Amino acid sequence: MHHILCGLAANPALPSELVDRLTAVADDDIATELACRADLSRAQAVALAERVDDSAVLLAYEGRLTAADIDPTSRPDAALALLDQGLGRPEWARLLAADPVRERREKLAACPGLPPDVVDTLAADPDVRVVAELALWTTPEVAARLAAHPHAEVRRAVAANEATPAAVLAALVTGEGLPAARRCPVCDQEETPFAHDPQCPRPDCELPPGASCDGSHESTVHAIREAALRNPATPVEPLVRFVDHPSMLLRWALAARRDLPRQACARLALDPAPAVRADLAENAALDDALIRLLAEDRDPDVRRGLAHHPHVPLDVLTRLARTAKIGATLLPRIAAASPAEVEELAESPDPAARMLVAQRRDLPPDIRDRLAGDPDAKVVKALAPHPGLSEARLRAMVDRHGIRVLAKVATNPDAPPALLEDLVRHEPAVQKVFREVARHRRATAAALLVCLADRQARPIAAGHPALPSPVIVELLADANPRVGEAAAANRSLPPAVAADLLIRDCINVQRNV
Repeated sequence: MHHILCGLAANPALPSELVDRLTAVADDDIATELACRADLSRAQAVALAERVDDSAVLLAYEGRLTAADIDPTSRPDAALALLDQGLGRPEWARLLAADPVRERREKLAACPGLPPDVVDTLAADPDVRVVAELALWTTPEVAARLAAHPHAEVRRAVAANEATPAAVLAALVTGEGLPAARRCPVCDQEETPFAHDPQCPRPDCELPPGASCDGSHESTVHAIREAALRNPATPVEPLVRFVDHPSMLLRWALAARRDLPRQACARLALDPAPAVRADLAENAALDDALIRLLAEDRDPDVRRGLAHHPHVPLDVLTRLARTAKIGATLLPRIAAASPAEVEELAESPDPAARMLVAQRRDLPPDIRDRLAGDPDAKVVKALAPHPGLSEARLRAMVDRHGIRVLAKVATNPDAPPALLEDLVRHEPAVQKVFREVARHRRATAAALLVCLADRQARPIAAGHPALPSPVIVELLADANPRVGEAAAANRSLPPAVAADLLIRDCINVQRNV
């Protein structure tokens, strides 16, 4: 019955005294649920940390434990959790900087606001992974210093750090003004020259596929350049030379930059790799001419990416909507459309245009209601979740378009209880309707009882507070543990039943200890 205890631990209506009782028998799973309770008191949090030591980290992140509750010598990971939030004590950082466990020093290196002496200690750590983690998150001054570190992996982390000064990032790209790196992850482990087999059979090998070093640390230098290309703080001037680079990964990273000059965009629009063109297609740096050029691209991913461009002309976007398989999503250009453009799209004779604007959830009532009566089922399906639709209009959608819109109508936040009851009884049935109704805040007991008959909707319905209490109690013994756990977490579970379950299951737990 462990799943029942986990469900009770998540039950928001569980009385405080039952939380105490559950804490006394908690294991890792139960502790995870208890730690996330909104009503957990400080005393209960301290007791839970005493019972399940690993829960202290989650409790610290949830704000349930403070510095006064944590001893960094006995709970170093919880101390790190507070330091990670800027809530720990400086002396903790000094203690943990000398921790024998490398992973803890690495975690410490990512914490903000570390004392300068701790930063210096971590920058000189014997394990390069700790230094690299520091380089990834540190201040501009320290990043500039670490850019000259003899290990290339540290330089790669500096290149990814958005706080790194622009001049330093440019130097990492060009190599100018920096001493040559002396080590990299490859030559740390292998005799050079070495090229890592992409199909490497060694189970303990940590080198990435394709890693190589002939003494110039070429794969890590490539990774430095890629990190700098993806870093928005890197000035674009030294980067445009990569527009024709043999490495697709570098051109791909370049294509996503929002500060590309027009000439670089034009070159990348003709790139042989579809992935490069697809990322470029979403780039706000594109002008109208390049947008229209990419709209004719034969690759569907490129056209789909272009549909997400924030400034794509509406005529182009409408054309893309017919062929690019955009899916049920509100596109940036549609979200930013002016009132006049919204009206234009809603009045368009092209159903693809009307479907695009129907994805908005802030349409004026007259446009919303007009689209609700659209003859095209795809338009109505896109609009069906829109708030404010009347019961009559929602029913008219179902009457006209049937199973094509049923599930989306069920997601409408204003769908009345009577309509939800009718949707779950619709013939022919649509399986997704049961899941949507099962999670709907206005679902009635009658609708939920029907949902319980569906295998996928059953665990969702079991947690709905509108279920009758006798049904919730019965579901506790369901053969599917997910159903039983959801029923135990249901806030409508009678308190007396919760207490009986705890007494019985806690006794069983104690017998098994």
